[in-house]
Amino acid sequence: MKKILVTGGSGYIGAHTIVDLIENGFEVISADNNSRSTPDMLAGVEKITGTKIKNYKVDLCNYDETHAIFEENSDISGIIHFAAYKAVGESVEKPVLYFQNNLGSLINILRCIEEFHIPHFVFSSSCTVYGNPDSIPVTEETPRKNAESPYGLTKQMGEQMIESFAVAHPTSKSVLLRYFNPAGAHPSAIIGELPIDRPQNLTPVITQTAIGKIPSLTVFGDDYPTRDGSCLRDLIHVCDLAHAHTLALQFLIDGKNSSNCEVFNLGSGNGITVLEAIAAFEKSTGIKLNYSIGNRRPGDVIAIYANNDKARKELKWEPRNSLEDIMTSAWKWEQFIANQPKHLELRSHKLN
Repeated sequence: MKKILVTGGSGYIGAHTIVDLIENGFEVISADNNSRSTPDMLAGVEKITGTKIKNYKVDLCNYDETHAIFEENSDISGIIHFAAYKAVGESVEKPVLYFQNNLGSLINILRCIEEFHIPHFVFSSSCTVYGNPDSIPVTEETPRKNAESPYGLTKQMGEQMIESFAVAHPTSKSVLLRYFNPAGAHPSAIIGELPIDRPQNLTPVITQTAIGKIPSLTVFGDDYPTRDGSCLRDLIHVCDLAHAHTLALQFLIDGKNSSNCEVFNLGSGNGITVLEAIAAFEKSTGIKLNYSIGNRRPGDVIAIYANNDKARKELKWEPRNSLEDIMTSAWKWEQFIANQPKHLELRSHKLN
């Protein structure tokens, strides 16, 4: 049983990935200081899997604290690095915070990979590295254009740092996973997306509007060059995304990589507009949403969705959940957390 360190293990994607890793025979430890997450996520993981996860509550931007994890766990064979700030709008307002946190933590992880000779590394990247692409769907060969936000820039820079690291350290194998728009929740409704303060991702805004926590949903712009004027995205169910991390790790362990830094798109392969996502939620749940059209939001990409052929072929990955599955699971999760005072208290906290 190989031991995997998951950074940001208490986060949305991190918690779902830990479930998938355990279900596929891996031993997992977590590193998460809970600055933007809650320990309740790992408690949920334990309820689902029956396995208690050891979490190191450390700041990965602190090298000594990060180094201590590896000193205590000399048998780590792989790392999945999620830990990062990810709010596009906040990154526009606070770019230095994002550069310091997202890149500082990555540098410390790479230093430890180098010192402790960790052979397998999976990096949580993003479709934001493509900027506003000239054509869609995007493939892994689509050029990285100017990032539309400091968050996207940290993902571009992170990828470039890992690519440079791979040249200097050929025995360390890496996979860069470019996510599109993770959404939905575990079918048990025990874990799911839990934004702190007002959510910025579309699906939790939809569900919080439906349940009454947000009085009205704002669609940021209806004058884009898309089929209905709203931004176009690629929604991928979080459980499908989580399983791709397990497959990427196994891909490296089995030595199936052709280079020591591989890149994969993780999206459904279908573009859906913001207005279409709202309609899909209403159809799936029978609930009408209160929404209005607002101004464009700084940092938003106009339209993007994935060509996921490479992940299908090389990782043997297949998205299994539909858009309806995303919306119904997200709604089931929203209803669950509405009855959890701890979660509601957490939502009232302000972002740092």
